[in-house]
Amino acid sequence: MLELLEKLCGIDGVSGNEENVRNFIISQIDGFCEWKTDALGNIIVFKKGKKHPSKKVMVDAHTDEVGLVITNITTDGFLKFKVVGGIDISALMFRSVKIGSVNGVICGKPIHLLDKKESEKLPSEDSLYIDIGAENTEQAEKYVRIGDTAVICGGFEANGDKIISKALDDRLGCAILIKLIKSYDEYDFYASFSVQEELGLRGAKTAAFAINPECAIVLEGTTAADIAGVNETDSVCSLGKGPAVSFMDRATVYDRDFYRKALDSGILCQPKRAVAGGNNSGAIHLSREGVRTIAVSVPCRYIHTASSIADINDFENAYKLAVYMLNGILSGEIG
Repeated sequence: MLELLEKLCGIDGVSGNEENVRNFIISQIDGFCEWKTDALGNIIVFKKGKKHPSKKVMVDAHTDEVGLVITNITTDGFLKFKVVGGIDISALMFRSVKIGSVNGVICGKPIHLLDKKESEKLPSEDSLYIDIGAENTEQAEKYVRIGDTAVICGGFEANGDKIISKALDDRLGCAILIKLIKSYDEYDFYASFSVQEELGLRGAKTAAFAINPECAIVLEGTTAADIAGVNETDSVCSLGKGPAVSFMDRATVYDRDFYRKALDSGILCQPKRAVAGGNNSGAIHLSREGVRTIAVSVPCRYIHTASSIADINDFENAYKLAVYMLNGILSGEIG
């Protein structure tokens, strides 16, 4: 799966502009399942298995990543922007970005020009801009238009057991779901590669309505705070201890039976030790008459940056846990 993950992470797909990611995923799953796209750009999948399941199950992973959207072009040729998704502004200064095929750098007021009060606080989003080397509005408009999206540049590296890349949230989930579609064939199941998760779980809402599942498995990347300066009691989850399984976050109270069965599976995994954040479960579990839902998340340090870090073993164990839960729910052995 590592080679597949590298290809997925190398494709740019800011929320609302996931077309290239979608096209790649379709190229991978075509011939292994029935699929269609909806008006928002979700890929809706039906995978035929050897047996009819006891429950209708949907597996979801989102295709979009955080980024920027261009909102204005100044008379000096600089690009103003707004963030798309949850990005820490402090992580943006002097980062390389790409708008389509155009490269630029995020800049702000130089430190030697800041007064004392300004130097004591983080820059605001409105004080930053993207420099693409244009001298005026007209020159910039030859390459960039208002409404274009930008990604924060970052390469893909595998150092021992660790992966460093942009977009691990949620190309990790996409890679796992692609492998499931290609390899799992015991029971029929449904899947969605959903759009616009980073903007508020939008694609998953319409995908779940279309599929109308009884149960759902959401494959995600989640924040890991097992880093220097953070107390162990404040750590959400840790790299190398398996995928994180959520019992509750700010969008979902997860199915208790699914949660316990995952932790008792014998596959290395860990509880997500914080009631924080959210993922597509928040939209899916409230669809129609309600959907019993579990989230299986790969821990990621520095999530929503161009240098997020995950553990290859957690990634592989997330796939194993997804297979275990999928087979158990479909067969009726779980739930």
